[in-house]
Amino acid sequence: MKQNKYDDSDFFANYSRMPRSVGGLNAAGEWQELRAMLPELHDKRVLDLGCGFGWHCRYAREQQARSVVGVDLSGNMLERARAMTDDPGIRYMQLAIEDIDFSAGEFDVVISSLALHYIERLDILCRRIYHCLAPGGAFVLSVEHPVFTALSSQDWHYGPQGEKLHWPVDGYHQEDSRQARFLDHDVIKYHRTVATYMNTLIASGFSIRSVAEPKPTQEMLETNPDMRDEMRRPIFLMISAVRE
Repeated sequence: MKQNKYDDSDFFANYSRMPRSVGGLNAAGEWQELRAMLPELHDKRVLDLGCGFGWHCRYAREQQARSVVGVDLSGNMLERARAMTDDPGIRYMQLAIEDIDFSAGEFDVVISSLALHYIERLDILCRRIYHCLAPGGAFVLSVEHPVFTALSSQDWHYGPQGEKLHWPVDGYHQEDSRQARFLDHDVIKYHRTVATYMNTLIASGFSIRSVAEPKPTQEMLETNPDMRDEMRRPIFLMISAVRE
C-alpha cells in the first residue's frame, strides 16, 4: 500500500513545524554526514526520491548539477517545493516512489533521504533505481536505523522518575510492517535489518562504498545537552552505493 500521510492536513501541519522543515538541511542533524557521502554533483543528472520540500534538489543545483528531478507522492509537499524553487533546472513529479519508470541510464546520481522505510518492496525499487542509473552512477540513501524501527513504539524504556533507562530492541529479525506513532498520527513503516538493506543493494547489482550511522557532532553536544541521549543508540542508517 502506498501511503500519502503528508496530504492529511493535520499531519502536514505538524510536519511543517518540525525544525528540519523550517530550517532546511542545516537543521537536519544527519545532513553533514549525508552530504559527505554524496559524489561530486557538478554537471550530473540527479534524481531525488521522496524529495519533500525540495531541499536536496536545490542543494544539487547549488552544486551545479546539470538537471534535477524530484519525486514525491504528496501534493502538499510538491506545492511547497515549487513555491520554494525558482529554477528551471529542477522538475518535480507527483508519483509514488515505487512507480518510477525512467529510461535506462537517465541519471548519474540518485538520492533518497528518510523515505525508503515507507516502501514495502525495497528489492523491486532498487532494481528500478539500478536501471535508471548510468554505469558508475551513485545511489545515496538514508533510512531510519533498524535499531530504531524494530519496535513500533520507537521510544525509550523509562524509569519510575521518567528517566531514560535504555532503548529497547525486540523483534529485530521479524521483517515486516510496523504501525508507528509519528507526529500524533499512525504511520506504517517497514522494518528491515541492516543486512537486508545491504544485501538488497548488492543483489540489485550495486557495490557498497560506505555505510554510516551518524551521531551528534561535538558542537551539537555542547550547544544542546539533550543531544547526549543521541549517543546511546543510532537513529539513522546511511549507505552509499555505486552501479559498477
